[in-house]
Amino acid sequence: MSDMGVERKPDRSAPSDVASVRERYAAQLPPDFPEPSPIPMLIRDIYQLSQRFERRLGATLAVNTTDLAAMEHLMENGPMTPSELATRLEMSTAATTHVIDRLVAVGHVQRQPHPVDRRKIVVIPAPASVARAFTELAPMIAGVGAAADVYDPEEQAVIAGFLRSVVELYEGLVDERPTSGS
Repeated sequence: MSDMGVERKPDRSAPSDVASVRERYAAQLPPDFPEPSPIPMLIRDIYQLSQRFERRLGATLAVNTTDLAAMEHLMENGPMTPSELATRLEMSTAATTHVIDRLVAVGHVQRQPHPVDRRKIVVIPAPASVARAFTELAPMIAGVGAAADVYDPEEQAVIAGFLRSVVELYEGLVDERPTSGS
């Protein structure tokens, strides 16, 4: 129970101590790897499950992971030109054109004239596809919310602060240039 009297469900899926984390990942860790704490390992688990969930969502929507990423950008940011989408996907415009063609073919997006510059087109997510994607995402979003709701506001603020720090760490690592090989 928390200080507010809210009963917390025990998390039987999380390693209970550092030793079990070491045992779980022993084959994957180099001998000189620092002793892991459960938190980075659980974040790794979340990442891997997110990838599996993304593949399942892609299969449900009949798209590959690249096409799903394009749909996510369009759903989150609204209509955009093919070149804007290419930039977000970090792909060439030619490759992005193929992505758009596939999404149009299965009815997930539409091409429409740009509202200001008639020489351009914008890619717009189909409302039915957006609704279908959110129907698939809703249980996961609600479940994460329910997991957070067992904590009082102060505890949620600490958790949110920690997660923001992790996001900032990832953003910094993603923004760094490769140091070798590429």
